Amino acid sequence: MPKIVHAAARRQEVVEAVWRIIAVDGLERASLREVAEEAGLAVGSVRHYFAGSEELLAFSFATVIDSIVARVEKALPELQRHAPASPEHLGAVLTLLGELLPLDEQRAVEACVWMAFRNAARIRPFLAAEADRSHREVAALMGRVITALVPADESEEALVVEAERLLATLDGLCMHALLQPGWMTARMCTDVLERHLNGLAR
Repeated sequence: MPKIVHAAARRQEVVEAVWRIIAVDGLERASLREVAEEAGLAVGSVRHYFAGSEELLAFSFATVIDSIVARVEKALPELQRHAPASPEHLGAVLTLLGELLPLDEQRAVEACVWMAFRNAARIRPFLAAEADRSHREVAALMGRVITALVPADESEEALVVEAERLLATLDGLCMHALLQPGWMTARMCTDVLERHLNGLAR
């Protein structure tokens, strides 16, 4: 019997080939030909699922955002189970925010791909919509975390500033860990983030 190929599974295989190429050689190498070779497919097979390189890259960007957000959402119930300012709550916050950092191989690949696409969106308009969605998803998460951590009498302006400060801390840790993994290890990332969160929950 002929082998049944499920479109969603094949598209995911192609997307993961894009991710591997970006993680190793950068976004510029992620052409249809290179992606097809990495996925073990003919270029025509890739074109069967994606009309061109722009559609493929935009879909790959959307998929990495969805993957990261899904992990974060999976961690949310544990955060909601514990009383704010308790050690268990802080631990749940660390676990949740850790899904945005390159703390293991999978998260390192996805963080690298996510950062590469976010940077490329500055000059590639077809990526702009997903870049905006990415920012909104993460900004909303920062707002929820900050609201649960800072004193209840803080002003709305202070909450916004603290949310931006947390986002900047995460972005800096992510970039530093990708560029200097020998120094900014998973443990160091977690220690820095925990110190920052302890300062918020004063």
